[in-house]
Amino acid sequence: MSLPYPNIDPVAVQLGPLPIRWYSLAYIGGLAAGWWYLTRLLKNASIWGKDGAPITRALLDDVIFWVAIGVMAGGRLGYVLFYEPSILLAPWEPILGFLPFPPALMMWNGGMSFHGGLIGVTLVGYFFSRKHNLNPLSLGDLFACAAPIGLFFGRIANFINAELYGRPWDGPWSMVFPTDPDRLPRHPSQLYEAALEGILLFIVIRIATHSFGLLKRPGAAIGLFIAGYAASRIFVENFREPDAHLPDFPLGLTMGMMLSAPMLALGLWLIWRTRTAPTSANKKAAS
Repeated sequence: MSLPYPNIDPVAVQLGPLPIRWYSLAYIGGLAAGWWYLTRLLKNASIWGKDGAPITRALLDDVIFWVAIGVMAGGRLGYVLFYEPSILLAPWEPILGFLPFPPALMMWNGGMSFHGGLIGVTLVGYFFSRKHNLNPLSLGDLFACAAPIGLFFGRIANFINAELYGRPWDGPWSMVFPTDPDRLPRHPSQLYEAALEGILLFIVIRIATHSFGLLKRPGAAIGLFIAGYAASRIFVENFREPDAHLPDFPLGLTMGMMLSAPMLALGLWLIWRTRTAPTSANKKAAS
């Protein structure tokens, strides 16, 4: 006995010839909600070390734009490199009859990769920190607090798009997704990821930063985020349908597992290395 799939239209609003999709709104909503949450954290002096928050409100407004670029560019390139490199070999398509676009920019062909987006944001944060003389680890800790918000919105958008669905399963909350050519009851794995990577991870980081002073140990919140995400992703990969165009990996491993395993190790190492570290001074630029 499966649950009925809600079958929500992926297009939220149609403005003439321009469709506004829930997937696009998820990115916008995640960035907006994350920005709002970070402004609240900057005002809470008790969760930071003796030198306060690592960035001013004015610089936060500046870096959000570059974070959005890092998420989009890194996420798209990560998908192409990790999941579908054949896109790079495809012939260039003409747009509007005369404008050729690289296949990697064809957003309608394929999707986005979290791991690529994480790399993009990391590079953006590092160079922004160098330019403004900020502590890159403390800046990363700040964004780690809000990242689960964006993950939650993104996974809900995956569910609305009926993509990245789970393995066949005839359980009490299984669903038949309209995009599934086999029309089999499956795990709604997008909702599992939204619950673990989004809601649960946000709560864990919130408790760690507000009750255990994690933001006073530069790098620790980053470690908790990437380790928590990696553990959640590895777990849910057991219920998520593997990408059909990827080769079979040994021992039942998936690409998501293989990309997440190094993240889990890195996250645990970051937490371990800061366990006895004194609160370091945060370099703070003037607004």
